[in-house]
Amino acid sequence: MSITKERKQELIRQFQQHESDTGSVEVQIAIMTERIRRLTEHFEKHKHDTNSKRGLLRLVGRRRKLLRYLARTNPDRYKEVIAKLGLRK
Repeated sequence: MSITKERKQELIRQFQQHESDTGSVEVQIAIMTERIRRLTEHFEKHKHDTNSKRGLLRLVGRRRKLLRYLARTNPDRYKEVIAKLGLRK
């Protein structure tokens, strides 16, 4: 269910704003989206895992807050992140 170290580094390289950027809003949203996708796959097999569902809902809420912040502060970057991650179809 968790993200591998290599996949996380790949996401950071893809969404970072500058060379040493590891915690910008875009990077955080990308990592959360990957975790949400993995948890969603997990729930296809394990429907009764309610404790993990609570964690999934918290992740979705946290990502929603970050997306709202990004849309409010920089709409161009928001649109770019949405397009790259395939959200809001």
